Amino acid sequence: MTPAKSSSDRTDDPGGARPLRADARRNRERIIAVAEAVFAEKGPSASTEEVAARAGVAIGTVFKHFPTKQALLQAIMKGLLERLTEELSALAAGSRPGEELFDFVAGVVEQAAQKRTVVTLLAETGVDLQVAGPLQLLRDGIETLLVRAQKAGTVREDVRLDEVLALLTGLCHGALHAGWDTDLQRRTLAIVFGGLRGQPDAARSRGSIR
Repeated sequence: MTPAKSSSDRTDDPGGARPLRADARRNRERIIAVAEAVFAEKGPSASTEEVAARAGVAIGTVFKHFPTKQALLQAIMKGLLERLTEELSALAAGSRPGEELFDFVAGVVEQAAQKRTVVTLLAETGVDLQVAGPLQLLRDGIETLLVRAQKAGTVREDVRLDEVLALLTGLCHGALHAGWDTDLQRRTLAIVFGGLRGQPDAARSRGSIR
């Protein structure tokens, strides 16, 4: 009799219809990771065939997991949200309560700039990615970092969570749709972070953003 597969060998498929075997799960994760790199490099001209080639899998394997390019792009964005959630948890348990909020915001803006191609492609297929929605899902984690920073004295006590979320939404929109380069990210965040710290003069400096 063939032994049953353990729970460690499988996970739910995207639709939740049946579990994926461990090898299928690894293929899916690899396809997503490779697709991120391919779309960032090639832009709209990238094809699922190229993703399959770089991932070392058959094109049929790509289509099995992602029937359309849109489905693949949505999986990339879902993965980003999951990574941000994990990052929030790690930061909240860290030993730098005064700087963790700034680290998170800078990281999110950087990711937004890098995902410009993916967001553009999603828009072309009729999917309008709204930044505010995903950020609301991270609301509790962001609030934890804000409270820790305020207790540490690195963020003004009068700064409210909804203001931080509004700032973060605006920053991400700018980075997403204008493709901010590293220098513009640094200069813009220096101004924003200076305001959060209550140091308007420092906000205009060209020094460190953190």
